[in-house]
Amino acid sequence: MRTWHVLLGLFTVIAVPATTDAASTGTQRSLYAANQSSGDRGSISVYDIDVGHRLIKTIPTVPDVADVRGVAASAATGRLYVAYQDASGTGKVYCLDLYSEKIAWNTVISPGVDRLAVNPNGQLLYVPTWEGGSADYINVVEAGTGDVVRRVYFSNRSHDTQYPLSGPVFQETKAEDGSGNYLYMIDPNSYAVSRIGPYSGVLGPYAVDGASRYAVNNVRNLWGMQVADLTAGQTITAIIPDHPPGDPGLLHGIGWTPDETEAWQSGSRSDPHVYIWDMRNPMTPVFKERLTLRSDRGSHWLTFDIKGDYAYIAPFKNSDDKTEVFDARTHISIGVIDSSEDMLEIDFTDGKTSRVGDQYGIGRRKNPVEKAALLPTGK
Repeated sequence: MRTWHVLLGLFTVIAVPATTDAASTGTQRSLYAANQSSGDRGSISVYDIDVGHRLIKTIPTVPDVADVRGVAASAATGRLYVAYQDASGTGKVYCLDLYSEKIAWNTVISPGVDRLAVNPNGQLLYVPTWEGGSADYINVVEAGTGDVVRRVYFSNRSHDTQYPLSGPVFQETKAEDGSGNYLYMIDPNSYAVSRIGPYSGVLGPYAVDGASRYAVNNVRNLWGMQVADLTAGQTITAIIPDHPPGDPGLLHGIGWTPDETEAWQSGSRSDPHVYIWDMRNPMTPVFKERLTLRSDRGSHWLTFDIKGDYAYIAPFKNSDDKTEVFDARTHISIGVIDSSEDMLEIDFTDGKTSRVGDQYGIGRRKNPVEKAALLPTGK
């Protein structure tokens, strides 16, 4: 077990050589990050992934963003969606046209919003009704207009909706009545709901692999993670060795590397570490490494670029602390970008959106097909 803490300058934009990816393919790989710091909350910063995460531009969006709750994008339609709460606590979603960089629509989604997902053809959004709410459903939203077209009922306090590469729609909740101890799966055509569990406690963030065979899960009061075999309906528990003392509460942040050889996991709020697991055998994970963050506080989210070159480790929600960037292969910290936990890669080829990443650390090894190529159309 190794511990890395590499200081390459305090809170500065990354300075690394450009790769040949953009030049050789005509593709621009950009990181779109919804800012959460107090000075520019709600705007979108765009970074050039292949030129040291150089800041390209900052896109103004909508006024009165108090809390960004999630981000999703569609390569099929060239649109990006941000769920947020305004200063009054009202849940809203706005749609940004990636070509014109204008807001196509901005609307209230009642009774609330949280981390959302978009379907493969970019026509539908799946919007949870907020982890602090009592509604026992999620909203299905017409992506072109923001109109709610359906409700899917299953549990209250819905949070973190995910549409991984092999589908279906995944959902967790913060419900305290026992239903929050399950991971839910929603068929995107029939809207039938099934579930995996129970886990050992209420679920937090999670991520699904490329074949939708395994899910890694943060679970309340667990210094470690639980892994579910979604086909067999089994779960195992992996404990972080030599973890800090006391109750961790909820370790908040987890994801597969795109090649699915590792899972990265955030520490607790006061624990400035990220924990890495060897996942070559998903149901027998092996603890691999503990990384030390530049900040003396814990992280709240993590995700990766599409190719798995970089890991993005976000500070706690609405913090002015920077988001730290690691080389995902060497595990070395290489710099920071402005504070964001709601970010994803968007690629442009010949001026058109060609590929999108995901706010979640979803696996990609067993299904490299992009969402735009998958075509469930149910409403």
